[in-house]
Amino acid sequence: MWDEIKFYSKMAWGVRQFLHTPPIADPEATIRRNLAQRDSNFLSLVERGVFQNPDSPYHAMFQLAGCSFEELSAEVERHGLDPTLVRLRHAGVYLTHDEFKGKTPILRAGREIPSREGAFRNPQVANALSEGISSGSRSKGTRSPRSLARLLEREAHSKIRNREFGLASRIRIELKPILPSGTGLGPGQRGLREGHPVDRWFAVGGSIADSGHYRFVTQCLVWWSRLHGTRAPSPTYLPPNDFSAVAEYIARRRREGSPAVVHGFPSPAVRVAAAADHLGLDISGTLFLVGGEALTTAKRAAIEQTGCEVYPFYPISEVAAIGHACRGMNHGNCVHFFEDQVAAFVHRRRAPLSDAEVNALQFTSLLPSSPHVLINAEMDDAGLIGPAQCGGQCEYSRLGLTKQVSEIFSFGKLTGQGMTLVGTDLLKLLEEILPARFGGAPGDFQLVEREGDAQTQLTLLVNPRIAAAPDQIRDCFLRELKTFYGGSLASRMWSHAQGVEVLSSEPYTTRTGKIHALHLLGPEAEVIHAS
Repeated sequence: MWDEIKFYSKMAWGVRQFLHTPPIADPEATIRRNLAQRDSNFLSLVERGVFQNPDSPYHAMFQLAGCSFEELSAEVERHGLDPTLVRLRHAGVYLTHDEFKGKTPILRAGREIPSREGAFRNPQVANALSEGISSGSRSKGTRSPRSLARLLEREAHSKIRNREFGLASRIRIELKPILPSGTGLGPGQRGLREGHPVDRWFAVGGSIADSGHYRFVTQCLVWWSRLHGTRAPSPTYLPPNDFSAVAEYIARRRREGSPAVVHGFPSPAVRVAAAADHLGLDISGTLFLVGGEALTTAKRAAIEQTGCEVYPFYPISEVAAIGHACRGMNHGNCVHFFEDQVAAFVHRRRAPLSDAEVNALQFTSLLPSSPHVLINAEMDDAGLIGPAQCGGQCEYSRLGLTKQVSEIFSFGKLTGQGMTLVGTDLLKLLEEILPARFGGAPGDFQLVEREGDAQTQLTLLVNPRIAAAPDQIRDCFLRELKTFYGGSLASRMWSHAQGVEVLSSEPYTTRTGKIHALHLLGPEAEVIHAS
């Protein structure tokens, strides 16, 4: 309880300081400068965050690789940053997602490298305004400090986005959750400063019994933001499994001559489009900007068939904003790569919990405001990096952001409904807790994330020899899910959207006959049904 009080008190104080700080005067110049200084920004960050910080596990990695700071600087000057990062990856300077989360030991050259909570935090943001928390183990998630500089840099990128899509002429709707996720609160606090205040915030609020305290704290922070000059709206709570209120509001404002832009996750956006189609509402011309889970071909088609447009953005809270689509990126799951903030390349490898080969993205922090000092860190996301195929006439290309990340999907964590849970966290639930409760053994319960007709769907496959009723198993699964950090919010979101189904069925197997407790059916997953 006291930890939550301290956490949200710090958040409130951070909001106050941010709202009383002037925005960056010239966002374009800031982005161009960071692009031009990528090499020096990286070297400055790792000098302080790694070579002068013996507690960083990267400190030991560089020692084992036989690379001093002077040698690293010479390598970057001689070959450039991106080729140097590839060479470091081969020399053992990298981090898997589970190593970053503290779920597996860091082993390099036969030696275990000590790590602890917060070992990768950037020492330059020790006095951060607030912290974001991503999913974690059954106790704590990964805390990512948010400095004033980081918030201002994000605001600068938001202004470029607003100009690219002409958002000043549209009303702004947020379709995002309340606390403990801060994704819904933040836009209301920043909107007026960005020249595009939030008109309406629709949210899944859960019940008073399981989410009442989050509703209360959310409303307190809304009031606090208003005291400091924002026009932050209070959330409008949606009934369970019902997105019609959003569709009706968009259609009404459209009739009044006010087209909308909707910010949110892809699956809820699809549900809004489906509700409009079912009710015969005209929401054509609406713009959806979505992130937090993959914008698949099926999701894009479901939104576009209502006469709307949809474009993805790609955020990773522990790293940075990785990219945002421009107007020309109107197909696939593709974004302009924000090279001013992060470096990345593709490393081909076998995905965890699967036999599939994936193009694993390796991320490296660049800016002094980065929450963590990461070098070649995997976030269990796959994709391709190459020249942007948008025609080069957009706001991002004019700034020099001329690369794209495409075919993005997650291969080691669940991201349905925009809620992220790490795959390894779920193994104990699937292989120990459910078999102990209902009988069976590992392999009898398999969780599959797949694309449904209207949203990302979680299907819990249960071996037909398990006699328990599907509703019993589903309720137990969602109840146990709440014991994970981040699981309470995920359970609320999935329950609201009826995004979890239980089927009595043989599990999926790989081509080699293996049965994995978790199957993430991304574009490259290879699965065969046992039947």
